[in-house]
This record gives sequence, C-alpha cells and structure tokens, in this order.
Amino acid sequence: MIYFDNAATTPLLPEVIDKMSETMKTTFGNPSSLHAHGRMASKLLRESREQIAQSLHTLPNRIFFTSGGSESNNTVIKGYCLKHQADGKHIITTALEHHAVLEPIEYLVERFGFEVTIVQPREGRIQASDIKAALRPDTILVSTMFANNETGDLLPIKEIGELLKDHPAAFHVDAVQAVGKVPVYPEELGIDFLSASAHKFHGPKGVGFLYAAVPDFDNLIHGGDQENKMRASTENLISIVGMATALQQATLHQEENFQQVQKLGQELVNGLADYDFYVNASDDHLPFVWNIGFPDVQNDVLLMRLDLAGISVSTGSACTAGTVQPSHVLEALYGKDSSRLKESLRISFSELNSVEEVQDFLSKLKEILS
Repeated sequence: MIYFDNAATTPLLPEVIDKMSETMKTTFGNPSSLHAHGRMASKLLRESREQIAQSLHTLPNRIFFTSGGSESNNTVIKGYCLKHQADGKHIITTALEHHAVLEPIEYLVERFGFEVTIVQPREGRIQASDIKAALRPDTILVSTMFANNETGDLLPIKEIGELLKDHPAAFHVDAVQAVGKVPVYPEELGIDFLSASAHKFHGPKGVGFLYAAVPDFDNLIHGGDQENKMRASTENLISIVGMATALQQATLHQEENFQQVQKLGQELVNGLADYDFYVNASDDHLPFVWNIGFPDVQNDVLLMRLDLAGISVSTGSACTAGTVQPSHVLEALYGKDSSRLKESLRISFSELNSVEEVQDFLSKLKEILS
C-alpha cells in the first residue's frame, strides 16, 4: 500500500514512538504535582517547550500546548476577539482558510455581531495589497494560513506582517501545513499568534501548540492553572514529548527532507507529461502538496479506483468527515461552476515517501486512465 495523503496526517517517526514509549514507562506523574513524580513530569514538559521554542527561534514562555491546530485557532480567534471587542469588531481573513478558522469567525459574526471581510484570491493567489485595502480602524484581527492545505500555495505572510506594523490589528497565522516543513520564525515575520499541529509533521494526533508573542486572549478552557493559567487541563505529556521530538527531527533534517519531497514532485510531474492534466496551484507553492486534475475524469471515481489499487490520496481536506465535497478552496480560485471542483485530487508527500512509490502510482494511474 502507498500513502500519499500526508496533508491529512503523517505516520509517527520511529524516534517519536521510542520517546513516547519511554515516557509511558517512566513518567506518569502530573506535571502540576509538587512531589518527585510530578517534578519529573514537569521537567519533561519544560524541556519539550524549550525544544519547540528553539525550532521557532523564540522563547519557551511563548509556547502554549493545546489539543491541536483547531483548538489553537479557536483559542486565538474567539479569545482575542472577545477580549478586545471594545476596540473593534472587524476581522479579516481569506476565502482559502481551513474551516477551523472560517467557522470560529462565523460564530463570532452570528453570536456576537462581529463583521468579517473575506479576501478573495486574485490572479490565482491572495494579495497582500488586498489585505491592506480591507483594513479599517476597527479591524482587530487578521487571520491567514501560511500554506494552503489543499493546494500547497504559500500566502504572503512576511508582506502582511510588514503592513500590519502600522496597524493595531493582531496577526494570527494558521501554520499547520508549514511548521516542520519550512523555516517558520514568527518574530521575524511579524506574527502575533501562530497555530501548529503535531500530526502534520510525524508527531501524534490530539496535540499541538499555540505561539503567542503576548498571551493576550481570554481562555477557551477554564478550570485549572496549567499553561501559565491560559489553558486549563492536565497536559498530555506523552503526546507533547512526542510532538517536541517530531519537530526536533523535522528541524534537524529540514533541508534534506525538502529536497527529497522536491524530487518526488518532479518525478510526479515528469511522469504525467503524456497526460492531459492541470495543477491547481500558483508558482509559489510547497512541493509537499500537489492538487492535480484530469479533464472529464471524476475525482470520486478516480479516488475509489486508486484506493482499490492500494493507493491513498484525497480530494481535499480530511476535516469534512470522510465525504467527497466540492472544495471551497478551488471554488474560490476557479468559481463554483468550474469542472475542476469535481476533477481534482490532492496528492501530498512526506520525506518518508520514495521515488519508487511515485513510479508505482503512475503505473497504476495509467491502468486506470487507459
């Protein structure tokens, strides 16, 4: 079987499994407890926070552990906006965002009277100038992704960070598809809040982190003093240790991993040269994600045929609960009547994939399409 759905989730690295297993056997104490078992757990928690901070070139006290990217996004969007609603109730985001950004914003609009400007892509991508044009005196938050989960397209994060230096709005970046794959240094990019999820970089599911330059938000979860009193709940130490190990490995091997994935992408494109196909992406996209389509070939049928052939790909985000739904990202890029919405597949690589797997995929694809 071949797994080409790494934008949905990634397998655990052996180093991560070993570290988590070791922690399970040796460290079961509550990090908040004052006795020796608690202090052992607290030490591991502190070391994990330091490892993650090091990968982001930031300070450990700016890293807050969460259950994943969705919680991190919800914490910032709801927590920051509700705390600062007296300063304004206008939010800016883009039409390409994950539902974990769009739906919390929609909640604030419907329940608390916020306004949102959803910036549309122009010339195939989000333009920083359009973000700037959408800014108002009452804008309190700009929330965009770093890299798109369906196309791999990179958003102009540095440009947006620069223009927000002259505006009081906070800048939140959903970096779930970028952390561990490319250098992400929030302070160099003018980012106030950043979300990440371990299972996208070969860590465990159910754990992530939020970077906050200043923890200036209302709590999403109440009932305890964990995470510097910003998130109640006993920390998921085993998974946090796994996440820190995964990010440490990703950072250590980042350049070679990127080159390996570039090689896979080139093999894919070269192998498709004889087909009538298109790529749904701008020139500035990560090689980890390839959103491709074949005219007049329905993606749901192709998805099923590839699955039967032992190859796992997807039609887009995995967070639409196992259903094949038209992509809101492709709709924003190409229009709701575009045939691409029913023809496109997402192939997403990790460094654990091989050129031989790509060649096998191309061989199976040839059988299906011929």
